[in-house]
Amino acid sequence: MAEERRGFGGGAEARRARVERSPQWSDGRFRNTLRRVDGPWTRIMREFFFGGSAHRRPESPIPVEHRVRSDYDVPPASGLRVTWLGHSTTLIEIDGRRVLIDPVWGDRAGPVPRLSPRRFYPPPLPLAELPPVDVVLLSHDHYDHLHVDTVRALAARGERFVVPLGVGARLARWGVSEARIAELDWWESLAMDDLTLTATPARHFSGRLLVDADRTLWAGFVIAGARHRVFYSGDTALHDAFAEIGARLGPFDLTMIEVGAYDALWPDVHLGPEQAVRAHVLSGGGVMLPLHWGLFDLALHGWTEPAERTLAAAAAAGSASSRRGPAGAWSRRRVRRPSGGGPSSRGRPPTRRRCGRRGRSTSCRCAQGCPGPC
Repeated sequence: MAEERRGFGGGAEARRARVERSPQWSDGRFRNTLRRVDGPWTRIMREFFFGGSAHRRPESPIPVEHRVRSDYDVPPASGLRVTWLGHSTTLIEIDGRRVLIDPVWGDRAGPVPRLSPRRFYPPPLPLAELPPVDVVLLSHDHYDHLHVDTVRALAARGERFVVPLGVGARLARWGVSEARIAELDWWESLAMDDLTLTATPARHFSGRLLVDADRTLWAGFVIAGARHRVFYSGDTALHDAFAEIGARLGPFDLTMIEVGAYDALWPDVHLGPEQAVRAHVLSGGGVMLPLHWGLFDLALHGWTEPAERTLAAAAAAGSASSRRGPAGAWSRRRVRRPSGGGPSSRGRPPTRRRCGRRGRSTSCRCAQGCPGPC
């Protein structure tokens, strides 16, 4: 199992000491275990601003299922329900607990508002309607995962934050109380009564400006309740630890894997659809919810391409896939691990799982870009 940590609280000196002791810290910055190779920066910028698909943004409004606080008054009968709020922002209800992941309620994702990518649709759940949560998880400090005004609003509500090493310093500067921040290194865990949170390895990078690149850690998370387990990949490329995550902390009722913002110019920081399905298989997932697509224009591909390729990759891997049918109808097809694949063969079998009221499934309705409860 992962190493247990003491909990919330600490200070700047303790934080710096923990950063410098981390096996991931070397020569003044955090490092991936595998080498990262990117294309030429000038070409990346040229393609991002002037190239790419002609369909990088939707041409018409995206249908969204709106939610209000009262929708969460009754816990899911199964014990597990996930509301996808767009990109990587998700609200997980797991065995009587609520976990909010990478909350971004802002309109733009970037340091310069007028030049930064603008969201394709407003939040399905207004921040004022968000029910109380037990903890907020942040995977890393990039703008599409960490939004300063959202963090300040959540801090004003008294929410607690669990973050990778170094990210806590940003939260403290933004007014979050040290007593409500817990930092984790890879494989470290935090127990909150019957909820256990474990930071897992990822292959990515960090920083909000060029001058602070890789000064904070990036991570995925395992959320383990009394009866259910969920794995969130965070932003990552494929790496050797996916199988180890499944072997040590799985199998999982649900994996939430990032599938978008990929390109051959930056192959070592994002999975892409085919490798996302592979990561789901390696980690021993039961149902897969594809994240990190359909909200911001962050790459060169068409805005629906991640979902379309994920469905195709799932079919090629021998898995069923999840998609939404006509309005009001729900499909039973979902992304699942092929038989005999992944480390979960050592544990409980990959049975069909349902969660949410009225029998709604945990699977993502990704084919038509309709965020909402899974």
